[in-house]
Amino acid sequence: MNDALTLDDLAVPLRALRLLTVDFGHLPAPTVGISPIYPNRLDLSLHSGLPGFEAWREALGIAPEDVTYRVQSDGRTRVLRAIAAYAGAELELTGYGDVPAPVPVGAAV
Repeated sequence: MNDALTLDDLAVPLRALRLLTVDFGHLPAPTVGISPIYPNRLDLSLHSGLPGFEAWREALGIAPEDVTYRVQSDGRTRVLRAIAAYAGAELELTGYGDVPAPVPVGAAV
């Protein structure tokens, strides 16, 4: 028995991507991910700082309190993540940005 999904099985996130393109084509281009492992999920990742994430978050109507925050890469990268429903798909929005360099105590600002 072949349990492999077909491209038709990924129609929900593909349809969501098409609608996002029509509705939000003016927003920063994200890295897009669709996987047969999670056939109803559409991943949008923004790697050029957090303003692009915020633009998408606002456009999608995701409340700030629904965003999770963490730091990775030995404290050098901020990661914002939110999950929302869009056009029947589970949309995972992730933004990556540099952590500002801390100012040493006593340093002139």
